[in-house]
Amino acid sequence: MLEITLKRQNRVLTVYLKGELDHHAVSKVKETIDLQLVKMPLSQLILDMSAVSFMDSSGIGLIVGRYNKMKCLGGSMKIKNPGLNILKVLKMSGLSKLMEIS
Repeated sequence: MLEITLKRQNRVLTVYLKGELDHHAVSKVKETIDLQLVKMPLSQLILDMSAVSFMDSSGIGLIVGRYNKMKCLGGSMKIKNPGLNILKVLKMSGLSKLMEIS
């Protein structure tokens, strides 16, 4: 099961994910983030993936969807602390061309 922790500072929302980011977890993450986007405008969305042990293509879809939403709202998105396996998936998917991954 995936754990989600939110930290909001000014107009920056950091989402800490822990566990497996697969098709079972994606809808919960999507709902959680989208609810925050409706509550208050954000200038930046940060996904901290330091504790994500697995991610499949539905995780990529989630990231692309949130990236597009942030772009429409005039904001930006970045991914922080992905493990080596997650980083490989992110780079293969081309996400490193869309947003900062550090």
